[in-house]
Amino acid sequence: MDRAILRQHLAQAERHVAEGKRHLLRQEERIAELDRDGHDTVEARRLLATLRATQRLHEQDVERLLGELGK
Repeated sequence: MDRAILRQHLAQAERHVAEGKRHLLRQEERIAELDRDGHDTVEARRLLATLRATQRLHEQDVERLLGELGK
């Protein structure tokens, strides 16, 4: 793949990682609020697990692209 395209993909993947961090933090805050208010958090925790799995994929994508650029 062309290096310019790889850099564009890397920039996008890095944006996804940054956005994912914000989503994770917000979901953790929501769960804490729900806990404080005595609400059920099962679904919120399921979503958090999904967000964490997605975040790992975004981070792996960044690592893969960095590896490609390092070749």
